[in-house]
Amino acid sequence: MFFSTARNAAVLAVALAAFTVSCGADPAAPPAGAPASSAPAASTPTAAPASGSASASASVPAPSASVPAPSSSVPEPTGSVPPEKVRDAFAGLQATLNDSCTPSQCAYFLGRVYDELHRLDRAMKADPKGPGHFPEPIALIAKLDKELGGDRSFENLKKHQTSLIGTRDKINTWMQGHPDDYR
Repeated sequence: MFFSTARNAAVLAVALAAFTVSCGADPAAPPAGAPASSAPAASTPTAAPASGSASASASVPAPSASVPAPSSSVPEPTGSVPPEKVRDAFAGLQATLNDSCTPSQCAYFLGRVYDELHRLDRAMKADPKGPGHFPEPIALIAKLDKELGGDRSFENLKKHQTSLIGTRDKINTWMQGHPDDYR
């Protein structure tokens, strides 16, 4: 029975070592069988033999609790977010084209169209080509904002739904006619 428990402990140690490696453990960490130099090894009890011998317990190091360093491809926050590209903002606006104001989703839909129009407005004004490169869409959004009077409530958006959707559609048509301006 001692050999069976020892074999089970060895299998468990190998499985834990494989699991630790597959979970992104630090490659500089000592192997599973070596004692850790910076932290004490945790003892994981295995099934004890019927004779009660403590020598059958295997000492398996605990998996590394360190978090891997952030990937170098993820930029660190610097306090300033680069402006969004016009094509990305326009894609968000285009995503609203197949939606409509259904009774259960009307508030969401109108709010999203409003948000996407203003996202596009910010992107066009921040574009390296300058806001003068997108005169008609910026003017259409300014006209809509004047009509809405700064009120973004559902009731006001619903009241001006025709203008809101019309502005979206006019901007879509303008942008489709100027593909080199945003690609």
